[in-house]
Amino acid sequence: MINLLDGAVGERMELDAYYADFEQNFWVIADLGFWKLERRQCFKEPGYDSWEAFAKGDWEESLRILEAGRADMADYHRRIEEYGFVACRVRVVEEPITPYLQWELHALRVRDQCGGSVRVVTPDQVADFENDAPLPEIYTLGDAVMYEAIYDNDGVLESVRRFVDRDLIVRCQRFIQDLYEVGQPLESFFASHVAALPAPRQP
Repeated sequence: MINLLDGAVGERMELDAYYADFEQNFWVIADLGFWKLERRQCFKEPGYDSWEAFAKGDWEESLRILEAGRADMADYHRRIEEYGFVACRVRVVEEPITPYLQWELHALRVRDQCGGSVRVVTPDQVADFENDAPLPEIYTLGDAVMYEAIYDNDGVLESVRRFVDRDLIVRCQRFIQDLYEVGQPLESFFASHVAALPAPRQP
Protein backbone atom coordinates (compact mmCIF):
# COMPACT_ATOMS: atom_id res chain seq x y z
CA MET A 1 0.00 0.00 0.00
CA ILE A 2 1.26 3.48 -0.87
CA ASN A 3 0.29 6.95 0.22
CA LEU A 4 0.21 8.56 -3.17
CA LEU A 5 0.69 12.14 -2.02
CA ASP A 6 3.05 11.07 0.79
CA GLY A 7 1.53 13.57 3.21
CA ALA A 8 2.03 16.58 0.93
CA VAL A 9 -0.76 19.16 1.16
CA GLY A 10 0.14 21.62 -1.59
CA GLU A 11 -0.96 25.23 -2.00
CA ARG A 12 -4.70 25.78 -1.94
CA MET A 13 -5.94 27.89 -4.86
CA GLU A 14 -9.33 29.43 -5.50
CA LEU A 15 -10.85 28.66 -8.87
CA ASP A 16 -10.11 31.90 -10.73
CA ALA A 17 -6.44 31.74 -9.79
CA TYR A 18 -6.35 28.04 -10.62
CA TYR A 19 -7.85 28.45 -14.09
CA ALA A 20 -5.26 31.10 -14.97
CA ASP A 21 -2.43 29.01 -13.56
CA PHE A 22 -3.57 25.90 -15.42
CA GLU A 23 -3.75 27.74 -18.73
CA GLN A 24 -0.28 29.20 -18.19
CA ASN A 25 1.25 25.79 -17.47
CA PHE A 26 -0.70 23.52 -19.80
CA TRP A 27 0.68 24.66 -23.14
CA VAL A 28 4.30 24.44 -22.02
CA ILE A 29 4.10 20.79 -20.91
CA ALA A 30 7.28 18.88 -21.64
CA ASP A 31 7.90 15.24 -22.50
CA LEU A 32 5.95 13.70 -19.61
CA GLY A 33 2.66 15.06 -20.92
CA PHE A 34 -0.67 15.50 -19.15
CA TRP A 35 -1.95 12.64 -17.00
CA LYS A 36 -5.24 12.68 -15.09
CA LEU A 37 -6.70 10.25 -12.54
CA GLU A 38 -10.44 10.36 -11.87
CA ARG A 39 -11.76 8.35 -8.93
CA ARG A 40 -15.07 9.74 -7.60
CA GLN A 41 -18.22 8.29 -9.08
CA CYS A 42 -20.49 11.33 -8.79
CA PHE A 43 -19.91 14.98 -9.58
CA LYS A 44 -21.94 18.04 -10.46
CA GLU A 45 -20.76 20.30 -13.27
CA PRO A 46 -22.89 23.46 -13.25
CA GLY A 47 -22.20 25.64 -16.24
CA TYR A 48 -21.41 22.74 -18.57
CA ASP A 49 -24.33 22.73 -21.00
CA SER A 50 -24.36 18.98 -21.64
CA TRP A 51 -24.29 18.21 -17.93
CA GLU A 52 -27.03 20.79 -17.33
CA ALA A 53 -29.25 18.99 -19.83
CA PHE A 54 -28.44 15.65 -18.21
CA ALA A 55 -29.21 17.06 -14.74
CA LYS A 56 -32.60 18.29 -15.99
CA GLY A 57 -33.41 14.80 -17.24
CA ASP A 58 -33.01 15.56 -20.98
CA TRP A 59 -30.70 12.69 -21.87
CA GLU A 60 -31.01 13.03 -25.64
CA GLU A 61 -30.20 16.74 -25.52
CA SER A 62 -27.16 16.11 -23.33
CA LEU A 63 -25.82 13.62 -25.88
CA ARG A 64 -26.64 15.95 -28.76
CA ILE A 65 -24.60 18.70 -27.13
CA LEU A 66 -21.65 16.34 -26.67
CA GLU A 67 -21.76 15.45 -30.36
CA ALA A 68 -22.06 19.11 -31.33
CA GLY A 69 -18.82 19.78 -29.48
CA ARG A 70 -16.89 17.05 -31.28
CA ALA A 71 -15.24 19.36 -33.81
CA ASP A 72 -13.95 21.70 -31.10
CA MET A 73 -12.69 18.73 -29.09
CA ALA A 74 -10.85 17.39 -32.14
CA ASP A 75 -9.26 20.81 -32.74
CA TYR A 76 -8.18 20.97 -29.08
CA HIS A 77 -6.44 17.61 -29.21
CA ARG A 78 -4.95 18.37 -32.61
CA ARG A 79 -3.37 21.43 -31.02
CA ILE A 80 -2.01 19.29 -28.18
CA GLU A 81 -0.45 16.95 -30.73
CA GLU A 82 1.13 19.91 -32.54
CA TYR A 83 2.63 21.04 -29.23
CA GLY A 84 4.25 17.61 -28.95
CA PHE A 85 2.82 16.08 -25.78
CA VAL A 86 0.22 13.47 -24.85
CA ALA A 87 -2.97 13.98 -22.83
CA CYS A 88 -4.12 10.76 -21.16
CA ARG A 89 -6.71 9.92 -18.51
CA VAL A 90 -7.46 7.00 -16.23
CA ARG A 91 -11.05 6.60 -15.06
CA VAL A 92 -11.92 4.31 -12.14
CA VAL A 93 -15.37 2.84 -12.81
CA GLU A 94 -17.46 1.11 -10.19
CA GLU A 95 -20.50 -0.95 -11.08
CA PRO A 96 -23.39 -0.48 -11.10
CA ILE A 97 -22.50 2.64 -13.01
CA THR A 98 -23.93 5.80 -11.46
CA PRO A 99 -26.14 8.07 -13.59
CA TYR A 100 -23.47 10.77 -13.52
CA LEU A 101 -20.75 8.37 -14.59
CA GLN A 102 -22.91 7.03 -17.41
CA TRP A 103 -23.10 10.59 -18.73
CA GLU A 104 -19.39 11.21 -18.16
CA LEU A 105 -18.39 8.05 -20.00
CA HIS A 106 -20.27 9.34 -23.04
CA ALA A 107 -18.37 12.62 -22.72
CA LEU A 108 -15.07 10.80 -22.28
CA ARG A 109 -15.79 8.64 -25.31
CA VAL A 110 -16.02 11.74 -27.50
CA ARG A 111 -12.73 12.96 -26.01
CA ASP A 112 -11.10 9.56 -26.55
CA GLN A 113 -12.24 9.42 -30.16
CA CYS A 114 -10.84 12.92 -30.72
CA GLY A 115 -7.35 12.05 -29.50
CA GLY A 116 -7.51 12.37 -25.70
CA SER A 117 -6.83 8.78 -24.77
CA VAL A 118 -8.85 7.34 -21.86
CA ARG A 119 -8.55 3.97 -20.14
CA VAL A 120 -10.73 2.39 -17.48
CA VAL A 121 -9.67 0.54 -14.35
CA THR A 122 -11.82 -1.25 -11.80
CA PRO A 123 -11.93 -0.69 -8.03
CA ASP A 124 -10.14 -4.03 -7.63
CA GLN A 125 -7.19 -2.65 -9.57
CA VAL A 126 -6.74 0.24 -7.12
CA ALA A 127 -7.85 -1.48 -3.90
CA ASP A 128 -4.29 -1.99 -2.66
CA PHE A 129 -3.77 1.78 -2.74
CA GLU A 130 -6.97 2.69 -0.89
CA ASN A 131 -6.66 1.14 2.55
CA ASP A 132 -6.99 4.53 4.24
CA ALA A 133 -8.91 6.64 1.73
CA PRO A 134 -9.94 6.74 -1.94
CA LEU A 135 -7.27 7.83 -4.37
CA PRO A 136 -7.13 11.59 -4.90
CA GLU A 137 -8.37 13.34 -8.03
CA ILE A 138 -5.04 14.50 -9.46
CA TYR A 139 -3.53 15.58 -12.75
CA THR A 140 0.06 16.28 -13.68
CA LEU A 141 1.35 18.83 -16.20
CA GLY A 142 4.79 17.62 -17.21
CA ASP A 143 7.03 17.56 -14.16
CA ALA A 144 6.42 21.21 -13.25
CA VAL A 145 3.02 21.25 -11.57
CA MET A 146 0.30 18.94 -10.32
CA TYR A 147 -3.22 19.75 -9.14
CA GLU A 148 -5.55 17.92 -6.79
CA ALA A 149 -9.20 18.80 -7.36
CA ILE A 150 -11.18 19.56 -4.20
CA TYR A 151 -14.96 19.14 -4.26
CA ASP A 152 -17.72 20.22 -1.92
CA ASN A 153 -20.24 17.80 -0.42
CA ASP A 154 -22.37 17.96 -3.59
CA GLY A 155 -19.47 17.06 -5.86
CA VAL A 156 -18.96 20.57 -7.25
CA LEU A 157 -15.36 21.71 -7.78
CA GLU A 158 -14.62 24.36 -5.14
CA SER A 159 -10.82 24.73 -5.22
CA VAL A 160 -7.58 22.90 -5.98
CA ARG A 161 -4.33 22.11 -4.28
CA ARG A 162 -1.23 22.91 -6.32
CA PHE A 163 2.01 20.94 -6.01
CA VAL A 164 5.43 21.83 -7.44
CA ASP A 165 7.67 19.17 -5.86
CA ARG A 166 9.19 17.53 -8.93
CA ASP A 167 9.86 14.18 -7.25
CA LEU A 168 6.26 13.98 -6.05
CA ILE A 169 4.89 14.99 -9.44
CA VAL A 170 6.99 12.45 -11.34
CA ARG A 171 6.04 9.68 -8.90
CA CYS A 172 2.34 10.46 -9.26
CA GLN A 173 2.64 10.72 -13.03
CA ARG A 174 4.26 7.29 -13.18
CA PHE A 175 1.54 5.89 -10.91
CA ILE A 176 -1.19 7.16 -13.23
CA GLN A 177 0.72 5.93 -16.27
CA ASP A 178 1.12 2.48 -14.71
CA LEU A 179 -2.65 2.31 -14.17
CA TYR A 180 -3.14 3.44 -17.75
CA GLU A 181 -0.95 0.62 -19.02
CA VAL A 182 -3.09 -2.03 -17.29
CA GLY A 183 -6.39 -0.27 -17.97
CA GLN A 184 -8.97 -1.23 -20.56
CA PRO A 185 -9.31 1.09 -23.57
CA LEU A 186 -12.44 3.16 -23.14
CA GLU A 187 -13.90 2.17 -26.50
CA SER A 188 -14.05 -1.53 -25.69
CA PHE A 189 -15.27 -0.87 -22.13
CA PHE A 190 -17.97 1.42 -23.45
CA ALA A 191 -19.17 -1.18 -25.96
CA SER A 192 -19.52 -3.90 -23.33
CA HIS A 193 -20.65 -1.93 -20.26
CA VAL A 194 -22.22 1.38 -21.32
CA ALA A 195 -23.64 1.38 -24.85
CA ALA A 196 -26.70 -0.78 -24.05
CA LEU A 197 -27.64 1.00 -20.81
CA PRO A 198 -31.02 2.76 -20.82
CA ALA A 199 -31.15 6.49 -20.28
CA PRO A 200 -30.20 7.11 -16.66
CA ARG A 201 -32.74 8.21 -14.10
CA GLN A 202 -32.00 11.19 -11.95
CA PRO A 203 -32.10 10.45 -8.21
